[in-house]
Amino acid sequence: MSNYRYPLIVFLGGACYGILSTIVKTAYAAGINRTGVTSGEFFFGLVFLLPFALRSMRRLAGRQWLALLAAGIPMGGTSIFYYHALETISASLAVVLLFQYILITLVFETFVRRRLPSRWKLLAFALVLPGSLLASGVMTGGALTADAAGIGYGLLSALSYATMLFLSGTVARGVPSVCKAAVMAIGGALVTFLVLPPDFLTDGALFLRVLPYGLPLGVLGVTLPPLLFAIGIPHTGIGLAGILTSSELVIAMLSACFVLGEPVAPSAWLGIALIFAGIVVANR
Repeated sequence: MSNYRYPLIVFLGGACYGILSTIVKTAYAAGINRTGVTSGEFFFGLVFLLPFALRSMRRLAGRQWLALLAAGIPMGGTSIFYYHALETISASLAVVLLFQYILITLVFETFVRRRLPSRWKLLAFALVLPGSLLASGVMTGGALTADAAGIGYGLLSALSYATMLFLSGTVARGVPSVCKAAVMAIGGALVTFLVLPPDFLTDGALFLRVLPYGLPLGVLGVTLPPLLFAIGIPHTGIGLAGILTSSELVIAMLSACFVLGEPVAPSAWLGIALIFAGIVVANR
């Protein structure tokens, strides 16, 4: 069981992100805009995370603070770029572009370790990538809407997410995980609030509307994933972590099916099976 502890932790971190799309869709249906959803996620995430990290944060050196704040920037960047992409391209294409982070993490690992990924990781990638295409519905849906800016934002979200995973496993490795996650979340929040100011903090009525969605988004999007990644990725490595976090798409599809009642095509179930097969192969 110990051999699977850290891969399971990273898998769960990706799964947390998968639930977010269902919550975001519910928030949008309730009239909460992109600014309220994104800034609310970071605000409430920090509300949960900071009380557990304040004591250890006081012991951080100045360089550690700067390194972790910078490492948190891709956290905010991923949400900002991905939501921008969704404004001009289809959701299916946006997911496929985001999932290019798996390839980017393998490239990162190749340069960091200065060796090619193992044959098992390459086989896992060969299973997960077509699995993501099938699970997202991009192969069976209608005409895809796309423009250059939307595709660019989608690829930037993939690069940002891969960078976040990479930095979670390499920056300030001696810092306690909860402290590391908290400071990275602060870095992500600073970027997010700069681009999407949290105006709900000055409007009591809007705050109460954002609250029911911001709380779960904060826990599942800002509190838990950075903490789980900080614990697990230093042990799994970035290449394996990129494959394990494909759990995000699997959980997104399942939650949309069972919570929102959205139909899942047979090809999507096949895609989910391929993703799980890739995760199993990657852990060999």
